[in-house]
Amino acid sequence: MDTLTQGNLSLLAVIAAILPLFTFLWIVLVPGKEGRGASFAIFNISLSLLISAFLFIKVWNTETIHEQIPWFSIGSTVFKAGILLNNLSVLMLLLVSAISLLVHIYSTRYMQGDPYLHRYWAYLGLFCFSMLGLVITDNLLLLYMFWELVGFSSYLLIGFWFTKDTATQASKKAFIMNRLGDLGFLTGIMILFSQFGTLDIHALFAQGGLVFESIIEGGLWKSSGNVMPEYWLTIAGLAFFFGATAKSAQFPLHTWLPDAMEGPTSVSSLIHAATMVAAGVFLLARIYPVFDATVLTVIASVGAFTAFMAATIALTQNDIKRILAFSTVSQLGFMMIAMGVGAYAPGIFHLVTHAFFKCLLFLAAGAVIHEMAHLKEKTAVDFDHQDIQNMGGLRKSMPLTFFTMLIASLALSGIPFTSGFLSKDAILIQSFEWAHDKSGLAKLIPYAALFTSLLTAFYISRLIFKVFFGEFKLSSLLKAEFKVHEAPAAMKYVLLVLAVFCLFFAFSSNPFNYESSWIVKGLVITSDSPLSGIATASSHISHVLIPVVINILSLFVIVLAYAWYVRSKQAPDFSKNFLFRFSQKQWYFNEVYQKGPVNSITNASRFTYIFDKAIIDGFVNSLGKVGILLSSIIHWIDRYIVDGLVNGIASMAKTIGNFARHFQTGRLQHYMITMVLVVLTFFIIKIFFQAI
Repeated sequence: MDTLTQGNLSLLAVIAAILPLFTFLWIVLVPGKEGRGASFAIFNISLSLLISAFLFIKVWNTETIHEQIPWFSIGSTVFKAGILLNNLSVLMLLLVSAISLLVHIYSTRYMQGDPYLHRYWAYLGLFCFSMLGLVITDNLLLLYMFWELVGFSSYLLIGFWFTKDTATQASKKAFIMNRLGDLGFLTGIMILFSQFGTLDIHALFAQGGLVFESIIEGGLWKSSGNVMPEYWLTIAGLAFFFGATAKSAQFPLHTWLPDAMEGPTSVSSLIHAATMVAAGVFLLARIYPVFDATVLTVIASVGAFTAFMAATIALTQNDIKRILAFSTVSQLGFMMIAMGVGAYAPGIFHLVTHAFFKCLLFLAAGAVIHEMAHLKEKTAVDFDHQDIQNMGGLRKSMPLTFFTMLIASLALSGIPFTSGFLSKDAILIQSFEWAHDKSGLAKLIPYAALFTSLLTAFYISRLIFKVFFGEFKLSSLLKAEFKVHEAPAAMKYVLLVLAVFCLFFAFSSNPFNYESSWIVKGLVITSDSPLSGIATASSHISHVLIPVVINILSLFVIVLAYAWYVRSKQAPDFSKNFLFRFSQKQWYFNEVYQKGPVNSITNASRFTYIFDKAIIDGFVNSLGKVGILLSSIIHWIDRYIVDGLVNGIASMAKTIGNFARHFQTGRLQHYMITMVLVVLTFFIIKIFFQAI
């Protein structure tokens, strides 16, 4: 950092984040550029990656960079916006840009020929900008804005194939469920601002910051002259966790993520690997000191349940992408367990390793789907090209895809010499150490995580064996020679690059010791916060015993899966078993939500619509009709009585005037005759009355 000031490095971070936004703006605003969207998008994200790598080299294990400028003010409170670069920021910046570039390159062939391809590149640019901005901002309000932008851009990508009803429904489901979680995030922001008067992440959560200096005394949360009841600290932590629960698809807001598979597979890999779903875990890491022991236990418990629940569902799914989707939910549960038990560094370590092997799993699955879809088009036979029941034996025709997906599967299972072994075992070891001093149900959390690891090894082995081993299931249906090819070069080479990062040497020189990982060494574990009160002692026996036990058991379930799905001519049929149906129906969460909240809100909306239409509108319309009737009556009275009386008097006056006017002839003889007639008439009348 000798020749570059903090301001210059902060400016580079802003440029890295904004470059993908240029892709979005260029495609959307400049006409006639659709054909070159791919080249421009890849160029921009490549520059972002180069800048991110440079920032990583300059910032990693050095002092924190924090640059701010005035943003706006409310009264005497001045809000500032800025860049916060520390080990966590630059690690995420590098991870997001690297995964995004690989997905961009992969998409050039996977999405080739799509009629709306220019929109795809534009949405990818907006999505990457949102995530890159989220990881470098220094302000909770700005973070919240990028958080919302991530949700919006994922809505666009999930519903990219908007002509499919399932895609539009999935995008709406993801958007609405994430908005529910965002209410929690916003609540947490308001509580922290009320207590500390600032939303500056560095000022709040840095070592020696406002959160660290605050104390709990006499049931009160005291800081900076402000005092709140102690329970507000817990409420703030739970509110932030609720926001992360939606974004990272944890129970009970997890059901949107499997449905998000309706988007392109390349989008799924990006969402599941290092962007949207990772944002929830990143948020917890960013504000980690605010969580007290109660909230951390809740985080660990929810993570353990989610990991177990999602793994059991993945056991019985047949859609290749849906299996991987529930796998993501389960692995995110592991990251939540890590955060809850104080394993801050292992949690982020697993986020990074998971990004590579899960991205590889999705892109390899995309290669399989890509070739199966081509086979479906060539043979004109209708079958589900994503159903693993229709696959088999593909390792012979797609050897590279098989090899790379196998490596990713071993990493997911936590088998030695893979990156997943290091990060997952780190979480298991520290969760057992954390539970040693706990009581009650908390002691079950590490055992739930261990059992979930075994389920993980089984369901991913089932996928590999059913897709790549045995005989091709559609041979009899096709009734003709078929040939499935390896994926195009742009897709294959991306798989190879990702496979390298699924192996241990990308993260540690020691394949069996996670503590030697440069990520674990570089991330400061903030569990010694006076608020959390978590500090776990390292036990040598647990570092040896737990990996040995879990790997022996994992190898056993892999062999069991091989015996069932490869060696056996007829795999066991559990379809009539209640637990099997319970798993296949995804624990009936969708049905419960549909019949509970969704139908309740829908019925309430219908009732209010009917009430509004029949009662409110009916009353208003009735008043309107009465008003019209009264107006008609008043109009008739005014026209025929009031106006008639006035017009009648005027007409009579006019008639009398016209009659009298005839007497004014201007001739003397007429006046004399008239006077004689009047006098004569007067005498006649007088004589008549006298005679009577």
